[in-house]
Amino acid sequence: MPRPLMSLADSARLPRWRRPEALLYLMAAAMPLSFATWSALLNNFVIEVASFTGKEIGWLHSVREIPGFLAIGVILILLVLREQVLALLALGLLGAASAVTAWFPSFTGLMLTTLLSSIGFHYFETVNQSLQLQWTPRDRAPLVLGRIVAVGAGASLATYGAIVALWDALGLDYNTVYLASGGLTLAIVLFAAIAYPQFQSPHAQHRHMVLRRRYWLYYALQFMAGARRQIFVVFAGFMMVERFGMKVSEITMLLMLNYLINMAVAPAMGRALGRYGERKVMGFEYIGLTLVFLAYGGLYWFGWGLVVASGLYILDQLFFALSFSLKTYFQKIADPRDIAPTAAVAFTINHIAAVFLPAALGILWATSPDYVFMLGAAMALVAFGLVCLIPRRPEPGYETILSRGLPQPAE
Repeated sequence: MPRPLMSLADSARLPRWRRPEALLYLMAAAMPLSFATWSALLNNFVIEVASFTGKEIGWLHSVREIPGFLAIGVILILLVLREQVLALLALGLLGAASAVTAWFPSFTGLMLTTLLSSIGFHYFETVNQSLQLQWTPRDRAPLVLGRIVAVGAGASLATYGAIVALWDALGLDYNTVYLASGGLTLAIVLFAAIAYPQFQSPHAQHRHMVLRRRYWLYYALQFMAGARRQIFVVFAGFMMVERFGMKVSEITMLLMLNYLINMAVAPAMGRALGRYGERKVMGFEYIGLTLVFLAYGGLYWFGWGLVVASGLYILDQLFFALSFSLKTYFQKIADPRDIAPTAAVAFTINHIAAVFLPAALGILWATSPDYVFMLGAAMALVAFGLVCLIPRRPEPGYETILSRGLPQPAE
């Protein structure tokens, strides 16, 4: 029997830990338990156990991004499932697939488990982003989204801390750690399904694909964000293992430091976003990323060592944490009914480059890894140019600095 729906207004009478905002924080903590573990162990696992080279890791990440490219399929699933239910099911799939990763230490096996976990991850992220914007008032969105980033960083930090503290001390292996992390995610999903009501968003969402001309800048920024992300996700961590020989415990400590910084500064980032606006914050992000990618190339040109590489890796991740400013930009310009379908469309656009870029750059990496990072710097500069088109105070009908005074297109 379907559970009764509760409006966001009525949910204010619930204890704080059972309100929609608390569920967003809980899901933000559950996802990294699996995904952060998968990410932390992946490069060492594929090199030490599966004997991957740059070509195989490129193909693996291309396969990983296919579900992101197909995230538009969420719109069809939402015809039969509510967003909150789909978010928990997708999160459960991520946990289950991550748990059994070490059972299939071959190219084919890793392709399969990666594909399944990626379906869970990308469909969860698509729906989760939609729920964040629907359940959070505009005036509180920068602060709440900053806190969500901090919660996710804290969960990642706890995961990495456990790996660093216990990997050598207890002689852990890949199978044990993957099973434990995936199992914890599944346990949280079960708790969330039982403990929380089904919340009803104030605006009924469109159940068809939405493409608006007036959202073109948002789409373009999503495309560039997806292309830039691949440089970091695929090759920055792989470089730390391949070039500098970092062990599981060492690269996990680096990730711990990353997330410790993110956990501390993410709420401040949210406050800065509320004060300075999306154009300034995203402009700062992409100028910083351009310099970081150029410096990554310097690791090969000038022979800089592990300390410099580690510092760049931390800065890269820190700039990546500012990406929630793109969400608040869309929230300001969007028809509230467009949020769910546009989240799916945006995720697909975000992953267009992700489907082919890792494999193509994996081939380039074999001969000229510095060129990979130069391409990343060029992407960041293009994105900066697009950011300059964001108005100081974006709103429906004034989505870009080019649209002032133009009639708003018919919806």
